[in-house]
Amino acid sequence: MEKNGNNRKLRVCVATCNRADYSKLAPIMFGIKTEPEFFELDVVVLGSHLIDDYGNTYRMIEQDDFDINTRLHTIVRGEDEAAMVESVGLALVKLPDVLNRLKPDIMIVHGDRFDALALATSAALMNIRILHIEGGEVSGTIDDSIRHAITKLAHYHVCCTRSAEQHLISMCEDHDRILLAGCPSYDKLLSAKNKDYMSIIRMWLGDDVKCKDYIVALQHPVTTDIKHSIKMFELTLDALISFNKRTLVLFPNIDAGSKEMVRVMRKKGIEHHPNFRAVKHVPFDQFIQLVAHAGCMIGNSSCGVREVGAFGTPVINLGTRQIGRETGENVLHVRDADTQDKILQALHLQFGKQYPCSKIYGDGNAVPRILKFLKSIDLQEPLQKKFCFPPVKENISQDIDHILETLSALAVDLGGTNLRVAIVSMKGEIVKKYTQFNPKTYEERINLILQMCVEAAAEAVKLNCRILGVGISTGGRVNPQEGIVLHSTKLIQEWNSVDLRTPLSDTLHLPVWVDNDGNCAAMAERKFGQGKGLENFVTLITGTGIGGGIIHQHELIHGSSFCAAELGHLVVSLDGPDCSCGSHGCIEAYASGMALQREAKKLHDEDLLLVEGMSVPKDEAVSALHLIQAAKLGNAKAQSILRTAGTALGLGVVNILHTMNPSLVILSGVLASHYIHIVKDIICQQALSSVQDVDVVVSDLVDPALLGAASMVLDYTTRRIH
Repeated sequence: MEKNGNNRKLRVCVATCNRADYSKLAPIMFGIKTEPEFFELDVVVLGSHLIDDYGNTYRMIEQDDFDINTRLHTIVRGEDEAAMVESVGLALVKLPDVLNRLKPDIMIVHGDRFDALALATSAALMNIRILHIEGGEVSGTIDDSIRHAITKLAHYHVCCTRSAEQHLISMCEDHDRILLAGCPSYDKLLSAKNKDYMSIIRMWLGDDVKCKDYIVALQHPVTTDIKHSIKMFELTLDALISFNKRTLVLFPNIDAGSKEMVRVMRKKGIEHHPNFRAVKHVPFDQFIQLVAHAGCMIGNSSCGVREVGAFGTPVINLGTRQIGRETGENVLHVRDADTQDKILQALHLQFGKQYPCSKIYGDGNAVPRILKFLKSIDLQEPLQKKFCFPPVKENISQDIDHILETLSALAVDLGGTNLRVAIVSMKGEIVKKYTQFNPKTYEERINLILQMCVEAAAEAVKLNCRILGVGISTGGRVNPQEGIVLHSTKLIQEWNSVDLRTPLSDTLHLPVWVDNDGNCAAMAERKFGQGKGLENFVTLITGTGIGGGIIHQHELIHGSSFCAAELGHLVVSLDGPDCSCGSHGCIEAYASGMALQREAKKLHDEDLLLVEGMSVPKDEAVSALHLIQAAKLGNAKAQSILRTAGTALGLGVVNILHTMNPSLVILSGVLASHYIHIVKDIICQQALSSVQDVDVVVSDLVDPALLGAASMVLDYTTRRIH
């Protein structure tokens, strides 16, 4: 053992009460079973697992090859409030004998069910250490009170989200005994690969059902308002009948009111309706595939707002049973589900959509963290709990080693020449960067992006970085709402109507954001650069091409057709040189790296480029840098070309000042420092006096495209979580 001070194995008792908590506990049980040198596992089964009406779900535990040490029949039938209380009492009567016989070092209890409250109460009174899974979360109904009561009884806590961790600390729990691990079920969800999912769909819903063309419904009674929850279930079934899609309906849990809900199902003939399949239980591995490939999930189960987010499946969350839960953008809430039309409208809005995968509740590495946490428990420490009365600490580490995982983003920059991927921290530090030549074909490019992102995500684990999502900066016109490159610049071939979000989200199980590289540069300045805190500013990128981004009232301007801030294509001359966009006289035709390279080649071909102290090797292409070098060494023609380019850029900035009236203009990119003085001179000569005092500065950011791509992730995910 690592720290518990004993030479013997740690004896762990896992108690499971129903099909839902087993899906969270099973990954931990498998993990314990793989390390017999450290642990002894005892499995206690009670609650609805042992009831035929609820599918005798203890059989799936046996099918998973676990030895069930004890089976306790603890449910008093009746499915009303009194039956729930009597069931808790019956469990309290039976559990002491079991715990005296097993003598576990620690008992693992999950969640917020009344059965779990009986387990925690028994263990606490018998001086057995308790590890509680999923403490600190917020939802509706009596479950909140039960969950927090178990928290007060438990000695150790495994929570799934950072907000839950903060809630536990606010409840005066000792931070050294809290582990932010993520949800154990996500370890299985995020690695779920089943090419034969269609056979599962057909088995449960029929041979004629197609992927994404069916609904999974799972609705439970709300014990604090049983009458209303039954009425809401009735409306849900009516809406589903009207919607006319094949639907898998799972029976409700054993809470008070479930019997009445089953009566509603039978009254409406759901079990015999051609569009419905009503079942008591679906094995978890198969249930994963069913919700992953559903057109929608509807109901009020915690599974809908937690696990289903891992697949981006649309969810309709009805009523107040899960109120307060953290959810991904795939969840549409219908709090007052008081009419059939409202639920039907929600079905029309959600059915068939595809959302980014969410990792709010886990990153697939919960079980290794939990096993490490278990090994660190010191059985020699006093059993008595210590409560940490305020204050709540800031910048708290999230695991027992006090190692704070750095919240980070994967940033991708698709340039005309290079493809770059970086791990970027919340502070804008580039933790690690990878660069490769950008392939010329679509297929090679997509494969390389996926390969580099997978490698970077794996490396992030070693670097102790927790990746929140992926941000992509790319040239061309982008629809950021859909994550699609509508059409690209000539620098990036085969890059039109490209869905970047779906393949990356499906591969990495992470949310993905995509935007134009000019917009990304503006977002980088807003979060990390000289635009921080400013309400209105404009960024101009001077690189291979000329791009830009506009921040107005703290928000990025995209325009009605995602074409805003194409600042490189402002026309500054009616008879200027041809531009890559098909027009002529654009800023980009004068001031871009491509334009300067074109002029440098002309001079070189006429033997007018090189001056004393300069040379261009035969195997090296003439570039804009050679023109700049020649100008610095006194080449008058090179100086004239740069002055013309700077003048064109300056006139473009004057137009921007007259149109947008920003408080700051930021020049970004490799050519910015060469243009800044000419641009300021042109403003003094050409701009209205009312805008001449607007400052023009050179960006101090090293990688604005990467930082901007990262900022999309860091801004959105932290705002959503906190």
